Amino acid sequence: MTRFRRLIAPLLAVVFAAAPAQARQFRTVVIDPGHGGHDKGGQWGLVYEKHLALDIATRLEAEVKKRGFRTVMTRRSDYFISLPERVRIASRYSDAIFVSVHTNYTWKQGVSGLETFYHSPQSRALASYVHSGMMSKVRAVNRGVKFARFYVIRNTTCPSILVEGGFVSNPNERSRMKSGWFRQALAEGIADGIARFRRAG
Repeated sequence: MTRFRRLIAPLLAVVFAAAPAQARQFRTVVIDPGHGGHDKGGQWGLVYEKHLALDIATRLEAEVKKRGFRTVMTRRSDYFISLPERVRIASRYSDAIFVSVHTNYTWKQGVSGLETFYHSPQSRALASYVHSGMMSKVRAVNRGVKFARFYVIRNTTCPSILVEGGFVSNPNERSRMKSGWFRQALAEGIADGIARFRRAG
């Protein structure tokens, strides 16, 4: 080994050790149930997004573990956690992807369907696999995979997506969200998408 290589090798080792996980090279899934505590998210009557997101995320954790991944939850109960803290949690893991779980809301009660958001190019494939996984499990309007600038997917360095599992403002979709089978189906679809994304590497 030349003197230059002896000098540069330790530096390269530090750089690669600190590099975020690239697409398909991950073992950890950071699951982020949206909202919590005083931040109820979208709501209709007593149906709160924060509760739905936590339930779907908890089911997702179980499904992801079945598929051999390590999991990290940004919250496990009904308490508030800031957006920067959610990003900090994800940043602790160099071998991770980040999945933020939400349900949607609009004043137009006729709007329904599932959509999945990404920000960085490295996250687009993950979003596509996860969205396809959800659509394969439930009958719903396909609102597609879309670019967005949501804080948690814009500021994380690992592949990151934000999933919207239907509209609490839509009567039919809200009724399905209140059923465990629907939340379980979403969790299984997301987990299947994550596994397919990993296998595609």
